[in-house]
Amino acid sequence: MKKCQVVRKSGRRSCTSSSTAITNVRYGECQKNHAANIGGYAVDGCREFMASDVEGTTGALTCAACGCHRNFHRREVET
Repeated sequence: MKKCQVVRKSGRRSCTSSSTAITNVRYGECQKNHAANIGGYAVDGCREFMASDVEGTTGALTCAACGCHRNFHRREVET
């Protein structure tokens, strides 16, 4: 599965020190309903998100296996 690291900064800007928390995010199976327009339910069977391009580009948000946007894949946050 593709792993991403998300860095969250918390704290006020007027403060001289800031705390950061690193969270690992994994994107699991695709949950896009391809039969929604006819009133049904069918998923494509994509089991994990694989980025089409390198991190930082628009292709990094598209799955190489199913062609769906990353938001259609189940997000798993590891703490």
